[in-house]
Amino acid sequence: MTNHLLVVGAQRCGTTLLHDLLDSHPEITMARPARPEPKVFLSDELTARGIDWYQATYFAHARSERVWGEKSTSYLEDDKAARRARRMLGDAHIVVQLRDPVARAVSNWRFSTSHGLEDRPLNQALEENFEGARSWDREVTSVSPFAYLERGRYTDYLGPWLASFPTSVHVLFLGEVAEGTSALAQLYAALDVGPGPETAPREAVNSSEGAPPRLEPDLIDRLRAYFDDSDTRLRDLLGRQLPWDRHPVVASDGGA
Repeated sequence: MTNHLLVVGAQRCGTTLLHDLLDSHPEITMARPARPEPKVFLSDELTARGIDWYQATYFAHARSERVWGEKSTSYLEDDKAARRARRMLGDAHIVVQLRDPVARAVSNWRFSTSHGLEDRPLNQALEENFEGARSWDREVTSVSPFAYLERGRYTDYLGPWLASFPTSVHVLFLGEVAEGTSALAQLYAALDVGPGPETAPREAVNSSEGAPPRLEPDLIDRLRAYFDDSDTRLRDLLGRQLPWDRHPVVASDGGA
């Protein structure tokens, strides 16, 4: 029997690295093509096509792998995507990968800038985001390229996934995966597959180019205050400290 896996986000949290590590496991295969991301469960019409269409469209290459996975990072922000995925896939495994929300915001800005979507300097863009994300062209991107702060309030998005998949949501952290800790080994065990790759490739995957821009120290303080309640809820939900509690982003950090 084939088990399904969804890497649902968060954006700019190293999910491309995670995708590549999972795809290199001999018992796991990921959807092809990987780009553009399938994003099937953002659509009622695509979901209604059913499991046979989904498997034939994205897993025709599969052979004897026991776990078939998809990465679409827009899923985390769509509160209907979880119900659509549950309706089609049943009790799938859901993987959420997170990182320091301040570093994530900077990486998001770098990504939006490099793709010609953002024209404001970093500090201005983040300062203005406290008043709300600027509008965007929904024909160009499925989710806002300017939600630098909102997107880092991770617990605002986890609820629908926990409700639809109460026993199979796995939360990982970019730093722990990239450093080759036991995080991936624990995920492999939960997926009921054998040992697999736990070490990041030498070359950075989907990282931003160039030196990271500088965040002003007072802005970092405001960002920490903005994320504080969400981070507290995340600690309570997971029953553990967060990696950025020990090593928070500093003024010169930018992130991949």
